[in-house]
Amino acid sequence: MFDKILIANRGEIACRVIKTARRMGIKTVAVYSDADRDAVHVAMADEAVHIGPAPAAQSYLVIEKIVEACRKTGAQAVHPGYGFLSEREAFPKALAEAGIVFIGPNPGAIAAMGDKIESKKAAAAAQVSTVPGFLGVIESPEHAVKIADEIGYPVMIKASAGGGGKGMRIAHSADEVAEGFARAKSEASSSFGDDRVFVEKFITDPRHIEIQVIGDKHGNVIYLGERECSIQRRNQKVIEEAPSPLLDAETRRRMGEQAVALAKAVNYDSAGTVEFVAGQDKSFYFLEMNTRLQVEHPVTEMITGLDLVELMIRVAAGEPLPLSQDQVKLDGWAVESRVYAEDPTRNFLPSIGRLTTYLPPEEGRQGHAIVRNDTGVEEGGEIAIHYDPMIAKLVTWAPTRAEAIAAQGEALDAFAIDGIRHNIPFLSALMAHPRWQEGRLSTGFIAEEFPEGFQAPEPAGDVARRMMAAAAAIDHQLNQRKRGISGQMRDPALLRFERDRVVILAGQSYPVTVDPHEDGVVVTEADGAAHLVASDWRPGEPVWTGTIGAQRAAIQVRGLLNGVALQHAGCAAEARVYTRREAELAALMPVKEQAGSGKQVLCPMPGLVKQILVNEGQEVKNGEPIAVVEAMKMENVLRAERDATVSKIHAKEGDSLAVDAVILEFA
Repeated sequence: MFDKILIANRGEIACRVIKTARRMGIKTVAVYSDADRDAVHVAMADEAVHIGPAPAAQSYLVIEKIVEACRKTGAQAVHPGYGFLSEREAFPKALAEAGIVFIGPNPGAIAAMGDKIESKKAAAAAQVSTVPGFLGVIESPEHAVKIADEIGYPVMIKASAGGGGKGMRIAHSADEVAEGFARAKSEASSSFGDDRVFVEKFITDPRHIEIQVIGDKHGNVIYLGERECSIQRRNQKVIEEAPSPLLDAETRRRMGEQAVALAKAVNYDSAGTVEFVAGQDKSFYFLEMNTRLQVEHPVTEMITGLDLVELMIRVAAGEPLPLSQDQVKLDGWAVESRVYAEDPTRNFLPSIGRLTTYLPPEEGRQGHAIVRNDTGVEEGGEIAIHYDPMIAKLVTWAPTRAEAIAAQGEALDAFAIDGIRHNIPFLSALMAHPRWQEGRLSTGFIAEEFPEGFQAPEPAGDVARRMMAAAAAIDHQLNQRKRGISGQMRDPALLRFERDRVVILAGQSYPVTVDPHEDGVVVTEADGAAHLVASDWRPGEPVWTGTIGAQRAAIQVRGLLNGVALQHAGCAAEARVYTRREAELAALMPVKEQAGSGKQVLCPMPGLVKQILVNEGQEVKNGEPIAVVEAMKMENVLRAERDATVSKIHAKEGDSLAVDAVILEFA
């Protein structure tokens, strides 16, 4: 077994590998760029080596710098994590030449399966069912359009060396193919140093299901069940679960055996994932193989009880797999939400900034459920523009799918982040979505259920009542605190006056009375419905946790004048709490309307201007592309939202812009 390993990655996955290595008694070496000098993974490791400037192409993607860091520290092996160099055949070759072990598959397996084009050729040769497509390298937009016309629309344009949704576009027409081809090649080049792309048929209403495999250097390969990853936006997974609600035992066995046969055909000897696109009828086609550890591996660990990182390290050291296929048992259900630094109300565009608040939910067993949070950030840390926007992976396990979803919803409600925009409200809304809860999934789920984008819904029904009761209890607690601070006499008449309140929540008025109780307060509505509200919440804490009636609840709280801004179960609303007379007067106050500006094109996220596609004085049509902005390795095309004439351009190619910076103006 190794004495010291280096992790050629950053953030969450670097921290994840360090935790397992530490438990195994192995020392660790972190590498870091200028942007990651104060990162959590650097502090966690036993040693750290600086490898260059912030852009990945000048640091994390430079093989020579990783090899030199190993020489400098005496690291005997390298774990690549995911992304960056994890699927580059040249990386393990360079390590081997330096006498360093690669904690991953052999270069031959990476060459055969890590390359999306070559893997499809290998699968076809092995008579594995594959999605119709063109497996050669495409050199020009015209060639891509010709292929797409022959295959039939819609088609998927994908980077050969891709992953994580980078270098991937869906096209429904020849024009979209030409534009998507250019964007995919550019993203693939900047993210992977390889701009090859290919085209394949896009299966409508598909599900994304993948099989986790692991092999050793003695010819043994087993599969560890499946993961469903159908909830995606821009081809990037958002929520994963294991097992899949679609599969039965027979389909799982057939998919697993096919995945193992494919892995054995290329002498696969580490953790890897064989991905399939599945129809609603349980038919499935080989999609690709990721020759690395997947982002979503924790859900497999939770239902199998295995540590995939430990298994990777042990097989890299030459040990045989410690279990056979018939010893693999799946227990319970696990759900993972990817917490991203992005704004779901702005089409999930990236957000950067400092984490002024970062308070994840408590990990460990919570009743029948288990909560796990894999992260690489901490409060006060900065989310930079240079890397993937993922902040954390929140995982819950429970005996059943319904219980795992309920635990995930409660954990998301208890996850407080401030300083940047993030997708927790969207994830919470997904957990409460009936279609998700029923398991009626497809990769088009988000586009179909949120066609106009995401806006946190206003609360209704039981959710509204819980938020209203919490607001009334919080107001009562704040009033008690104010009296204690000011030394006011606790006049019985004053207490009776404060007992009567009106809570205004999402436009609804709730006349209530609030009475002290030995376990908290009782909030009674006008119809007589009473809620016993109990909590140990303290003013200033961003999350209110407690019970309302017999139900546990976690509610995000932000202070407002005469009230609070609340977020719970995917819903958001301001709650104003008044005396009866204040409520009467508040109803007479006019609502101030905000003026909009439809003549400016604003930068939707902090990013780098890659292209300005129009000139001053040019007429543009609705939907026509006008600029390309790159942020966190993704290129985003900005389009005109109406017919107009460009009057002034404020930005130029190469500019770094803040969110809402003016790019250009229309006449």
